[in-house]
Amino acid sequence: MKILIMGAGRVGTSVAENLVSEENDITVVDTDATQLRYLQEHFDLRVVHGDGSQVSVLEAAGAADTDLFIACAASDTANMVACKIARQLFNIPRRIARIRSAEFPEHPELMSEEGFCIDALISPERSVTTYLHSLIEFPEALQVVEFAEGRVCVVTVRVGHGSPMAHSSVDKLRDVWPDVKARVIDVLRGGRPLRAGSGTVIAPGDEVVLVVDSRDARRAVRQLREAERAVRRVMIAGGGNIGLRLARQLAEEKYSVRIVERDLKRCEYLATQLPDSVLILHGSGTDEALLERENIEDMDTWLALTSDDEDNIMSSLLAKRLGARKVIALINRQAYGELMQGSHIDIAVSPSQATMSELLRHVRRGDVAAVHRLRQGVAEALEAIAHGDRSTSKVVGRAVGQISLPKGASIGALVRGDEIILPDADTVIETDDHVIVFVPSRRQMPRVEKLFQVSASFF
Repeated sequence: MKILIMGAGRVGTSVAENLVSEENDITVVDTDATQLRYLQEHFDLRVVHGDGSQVSVLEAAGAADTDLFIACAASDTANMVACKIARQLFNIPRRIARIRSAEFPEHPELMSEEGFCIDALISPERSVTTYLHSLIEFPEALQVVEFAEGRVCVVTVRVGHGSPMAHSSVDKLRDVWPDVKARVIDVLRGGRPLRAGSGTVIAPGDEVVLVVDSRDARRAVRQLREAERAVRRVMIAGGGNIGLRLARQLAEEKYSVRIVERDLKRCEYLATQLPDSVLILHGSGTDEALLERENIEDMDTWLALTSDDEDNIMSSLLAKRLGARKVIALINRQAYGELMQGSHIDIAVSPSQATMSELLRHVRRGDVAAVHRLRQGVAEALEAIAHGDRSTSKVVGRAVGQISLPKGASIGALVRGDEIILPDADTVIETDDHVIVFVPSRRQMPRVEKLFQVSASFF
């Protein structure tokens, strides 16, 4: 696929890095020559120096034969204008814009063909906030993502020593778990994936990935790990857009919320935007005296959400040492996140991976309703809608055991109308089924995409 990306900032670079690894033809446009040089030296892509909201620059970047345009520059207005140019002058079939403002999505008429011609909006702040909220709702989980409009979850949990699932084989979980509609789709041991079969024995410390009926998710998680008390007290370091969004949502749900923000003017702004129940503290998350004074040891969850990776790591380590029950740090650099997660930092959240999950459903071929990255971005789970019939589709009318999935990939669940099905090898896929597929490596995605394309592609 030929993809044109406007903007080589943090989001644009992450998008380019992720998509170029899947053998797409990528071109990146930006006014920052230094950043473009970095991209060209590190990745197999083309760069064009210039303002992507200018017609001549888009023409030089090859907009005339581009399949997908992604506008993720720092300016919302530049992204919107560029999408309109991409549609009206170059007829690019798909256009996606990164929009920071919360106001534009409230006016869908602005996104239509009569407006700025935007097919989809992506908001990194919104994506990360949603993801963080799910981790607070499921304090025992390492990752929670949703499919089928929230009816199915894929949850990653580290198995506790006291779990009834510990020392049980995968095929015996149904006996331990008779009233829970869930299935193990992946097991990691020591950070490495196992080729887990039905006889694989789950050990304490393993990370287990489940596909589960959302109504059973909480029970499933608590049976894999000793139940933790519900989260009610939350402290957030960093009052930026993500911290503000999360604090507002938690306050509406009656959590006790405190925000630590080092910029005094930002503190004053937060006070005007948040309810009186949210306590705003002027200071640094690395200030030991401040944390002790605010009874950090009583906090159920500490979240470090500043824009500085090192600050987030240090404040999280300090909060954990002082007694915070669970600490979550926002870490942009993937190497840092992989190093810190599971140590004294319980969960390292990558903003780029959360954003990619939102973006990928618009990139994947076929009719894809949702895509989420798993295992620090190595694996994926997607929700594809089966179309056609046995003569036009490689999945419709076929039993799950007959479908030629890549090695290690599996179909975890089907959503058929109001029914959630955990399929076996003999389950036949019907047209309009929503199929939840786990894929252990992103490199295998093209094969999965082809399975769900009918003779006339939906993309």
